[in-house]
Amino acid sequence: MTGMTTDAGDLRELTVGTGAGLVAGTGDQQLGTDMVLNIGPQHPSTHGVLRLKLVLDGERVIACEPIVGYMHRGAEKLFEVRDYRQIIVLANRHDWLSAFSNELGVVLAVERLMGMEVPERATWLRMALAELNRVLNHLMFLGSYPLEIGAITPVFYAFRERETIQAVLEEVSGGRIHYMFNRVGGLKEEVPYGWTGRAREAIGEVRRRLPDLDHLIRRNEIFLARTVGVGVLSAADAAAFGASGPVARASGLDLDLRRDDPYLAYDQLDVPVVTRTAGDCHARFEVLLDQVYASLDLAEQCLDRVDRLTGPINTRLPKVLKAPEGHTYAWTENPLGINGYYLVSRGEKTPWRLKLRTASYANVQALATLLPGCLVPDLIAILGSMFFVVGDIDK
Repeated sequence: MTGMTTDAGDLRELTVGTGAGLVAGTGDQQLGTDMVLNIGPQHPSTHGVLRLKLVLDGERVIACEPIVGYMHRGAEKLFEVRDYRQIIVLANRHDWLSAFSNELGVVLAVERLMGMEVPERATWLRMALAELNRVLNHLMFLGSYPLEIGAITPVFYAFRERETIQAVLEEVSGGRIHYMFNRVGGLKEEVPYGWTGRAREAIGEVRRRLPDLDHLIRRNEIFLARTVGVGVLSAADAAAFGASGPVARASGLDLDLRRDDPYLAYDQLDVPVVTRTAGDCHARFEVLLDQVYASLDLAEQCLDRVDRLTGPINTRLPKVLKAPEGHTYAWTENPLGINGYYLVSRGEKTPWRLKLRTASYANVQALATLLPGCLVPDLIAILGSMFFVVGDIDK
């Protein structure tokens, strides 16, 4: 950049260099200037509209400021003018890869405030569907993350397995992304005849074929070179930022609400919690991959229990559903981490306040600590390994 400055009445030309500590100037005045680079706000590798404001010294990141809000749709305010049936359709959209789990958290909060008992068959079906939704979520990242750092093939394997599970969820709910299958008091309707058997077949098929993806990428030497030791998040930093889910467990935080504060009927299952201690990009990927195996097993156990249960799938509700005056908090172990739902009611048919605590919002904050000091090529590797959905950040 060139410009004209005045020094004691004389004009002189001043050149300011940008880049790798480039020093420029005239006479006895030397200036070094770092470059400010915007990644986004529209970029295909960010799973939504995210902006990173970077300060670079050559190809090394000096500082990072995540700037969010470009996808903000005001979900929490919209909740306040929707009744308890209508808010479900909004809640399953902020993390579009975890739609069933988002619905589940909302209805659990309403049911807790109303003191409602849900039929046992509905409880176990919810758990089976939630675990299948977890598998779908993880497979998306297991395919797209290698793609972001140059590995094209894994996404085809990941989407092959996704389609197998998608077919099962589409049959039961009619939806592929936004299922709208949870209801306050249970589920929308009974599952089709023979569905649990077909779901079990799909789980077996994915379990048999998943090693194709596993062997392709887990120990790939190029993938290892790009991820091992890169973007290390310590357990202390993960806890300080409120990170949860696979991101936190890859740093050694052994926390999973399904085991540590069980909801639904998870206390009747032995929930395996996958952890690593390295805290780097590869550890986060491995936690996600091994969690798929664990969730397939859990889903199968839930389906076995469903087959042994009879009875209703939901609870008869009044035409106008009103939660009693009061407040409650429900949280769930969503695929990307802990989602919290703080519900305040004044006894009306709409919530006075429904505050969302989303996993992606907490996890992405750690980028401000992870990215400084890394190189630009590693930036995308770190960014993708945080496993966030931008709608879940902006709500």
